[in-house]
Amino acid sequence: MKLSLPRNKDLRGDAAWVIYQILEAGKSSRECLNIAQRRHTSKDSAWIQEMTMGVMRQLPQLQLWLRALLEQPLKGKNKIIEHLLLLGLYQLAFSRVSEHAAVSETVNACPQLGSPGLKALVNAILRRFQRENLAHQLSSDPIVASGLPKWIVKALQPHYSQEQISHIIEQTNTIAPVWLRVNQQQTTVDNFTQSLKAHNVEYRLSDDHPDAVLLLSRTDIPSLPGYIQGWFSVQDGAAQYAARYLNPQPGERILDCCAAPGGKTSHILELAPNLNACVALDNEASRLARLKENIQRLKLEATVVHADAIDTDTWWDGNLFDRILLDAPCSATGVIRRHPDIRWLRKATDIERLVSLQQTMLDKLWPLLKEGGTLLYATCSILPQENAQQISRFLARYDDAHLDAITRDETDNHPGRQILPGEQQMDGFYYARLVKSAS
Repeated sequence: MKLSLPRNKDLRGDAAWVIYQILEAGKSSRECLNIAQRRHTSKDSAWIQEMTMGVMRQLPQLQLWLRALLEQPLKGKNKIIEHLLLLGLYQLAFSRVSEHAAVSETVNACPQLGSPGLKALVNAILRRFQRENLAHQLSSDPIVASGLPKWIVKALQPHYSQEQISHIIEQTNTIAPVWLRVNQQQTTVDNFTQSLKAHNVEYRLSDDHPDAVLLLSRTDIPSLPGYIQGWFSVQDGAAQYAARYLNPQPGERILDCCAAPGGKTSHILELAPNLNACVALDNEASRLARLKENIQRLKLEATVVHADAIDTDTWWDGNLFDRILLDAPCSATGVIRRHPDIRWLRKATDIERLVSLQQTMLDKLWPLLKEGGTLLYATCSILPQENAQQISRFLARYDDAHLDAITRDETDNHPGRQILPGEQQMDGFYYARLVKSAS
C-alpha cells in the first residue's frame, strides 16, 4: 500500500511518512525524503533527515522494542502508525529531543496520518517505554547491535577478518563527512579555502586528493562561497579517485557509463577540458536532469545520452572510445553510512542479479574500447563477488584484457583496489583498471 503525503504539514507525521515509504513501499530516501522536506523550513528539513536516517541506522533495536510493546501489528491505513512509533522510540532513546516533545508531538501526529483514534495507543506505548527505562536495555545480539540486516553481516564474514567487520560496522553507523571537490577550471584550491576562512567554515585538505576539501562540520552547501559560480562539487574522497585513475588526456573520446548525477563526469571534464568528446550515459531520466544541472553550474559541457548501456545498438555511433568509466550498478554496501536506507532496500537475492548485470555490462562495453584503451571498473560495494571476483572472471574470459595495477599487490586473481568505509574518512569503493591489447 502506497500512501500519499499527508495533506496537513506535520513534522513528525511527515517523517513517519518517509520511514513508511522506505520500509513498506521500498522507496529510496532519494525518492521520498525531498518530497516531505520541501514543505518545511531548512531547519525542520534537516531534522526530518536526521530522524529518518537515524531510524534506519537503529532499526533492528527499535523493532525489537516495538514488538515487545505492541501487542498486535497494525494493519491497513493504520500501518503507518507503527512507523510513527519507531520515530517516537528513536527520539526517546537516541536523540537530543526533549522527552516531553518526543511523546506529545508524536502522539499529536496521529490525526495528520489519518488515525486519530490511535493517539491513546501511541501515548501508552511511549509512556511505558519511558516508565520501564527500556532505552537502557539494549540487545546483546551482535546482529541487532550492528544495525544491519543479517544477510549483509553474513556476506562479509567469508572475506574479512572479525576486526575488519567490526570496523566496517562501526563506520557504517557513523554519519559520513562532507567532501568537496574544487573545480580548478573556475578557481583554485587556495582561493576557495580563503573564501571558506572568510565565512568561518572549518575544513581540512587531503594528502591524496589535490582538489579535495573535507568540511569539519555540517553546513548548507548552496550557501557556501562560489556555489553559484561553479567553484566546487560535493563528492566523496573515494569517488574522487575515479577520474584520476581513468586519467583522461586531451583529444580523447571518453565514455562515462552510468554517469548520473554527474560527479565523475564533471571531474573528467575538469581534468581534461580539451577532450574530443565526453559521452555521459545513463538510463534514468530524472538523474540525467540533475547531471545536466550540475555540469551547467560548473560551466562544463558533455554529450548527455539517455539510454541503457547494454543496448549499444540504440545509442552507440560506431566510434570507439579511448577510455571508458563503468561505474557499475551495485549493492552500494560501501556507502550505507551516507545512505542508511540502503541496508533495508537491498536484499540478499539482489546480489546474484547485480553480479550478472555487471558481467553483461562489461561484455557489452569492452568491444567499444580501442586497442590500447583503458576501462576503469568502479563500484561503491565492499562485496568481492561484485568486485575482485568479477574482474578476475573477466580477465579469464578475455585474452585482450590486461590488468593495469592501481596498487602494488594486485594480481589477476586479486585485482583492483578495495577501499573500506571510513578508510581515510572515505566511503567504501572498488576500482580495477583494465587495458585492451591487440587481439
